[in-house]
Amino acid sequence: MMEVWQLEFMQNALAAGVLVSIACGIVGTLVTVNRIVFISGGIVHAAYGGIGLGYFFRFDPVWGAIGFSLVAGLVMGAVQRKTRQRADTIIGVIWAIGMAIGIILIDLTPGYKGDLMSYLFGSILTVPRSELLLLLFLDLAIVITVSLLYKELLAISFDETFASVRNVPVDAIYMLLMCAIAVTVVMLMQVVGLIMVVALLTIPAAIAELFVKDIKWMMLLASLFGIVFNTAGLWLSYSFNLTSGATIILVAGAAYLVALAAKPLVSNWQ
Repeated sequence: MMEVWQLEFMQNALAAGVLVSIACGIVGTLVTVNRIVFISGGIVHAAYGGIGLGYFFRFDPVWGAIGFSLVAGLVMGAVQRKTRQRADTIIGVIWAIGMAIGIILIDLTPGYKGDLMSYLFGSILTVPRSELLLLLFLDLAIVITVSLLYKELLAISFDETFASVRNVPVDAIYMLLMCAIAVTVVMLMQVVGLIMVVALLTIPAAIAELFVKDIKWMMLLASLFGIVFNTAGLWLSYSFNLTSGATIILVAGAAYLVALAAKPLVSNWQ
């Protein structure tokens, strides 16, 4: 089993899995406690527009996805904050428009587009060392931002009215959370692809929420769960020649079902 991790591409994949798991654990916890999984899904699919821009204008699609996700996240966040009624409809429209822009631009791009599927279904086994540095930089940005604004994020997550009374800039903090989600989505895109990003963003945090209520412990536990799911999924996909992204998601999903079944037993024992 150990010889698997001596291969360079598996070492890169393992490092990528650890880095995205840290971001997932932190941001996924905030997504779960704020109940904004639908907005996260919208940002995920709108990111496809950025990939289309990258293909059409001949620059790295990852940078296009980062830019497009940030814009989509800010627009959806503003809609959610300012338009309480029909917000889900408007976010759904932005979601669809983002994907449509990406598909049309890729259609208009001449030449072979061989690695397009890697953005949809993930390509963790092909992540180069240069992209690990980008993942590390984005990870540090998320960790530092959440550490500095932890109390404010906690306040808007549980009692917006009280946060406003205490002069917390609720709208600005909420928009910052949207940006963190957008950045995390692009990081996860490298691992499991756009189609399955929401699952890996929310499942580790959802399992952690079953057993702990403290947000810091939730973030830590969710990050550890993410590392375990990524590592186990990678090993299984290599051993049985399976698609790595889908295998990681299946491992996470199975763990969630086991955790749901074990929750009553743990509660009785406590």
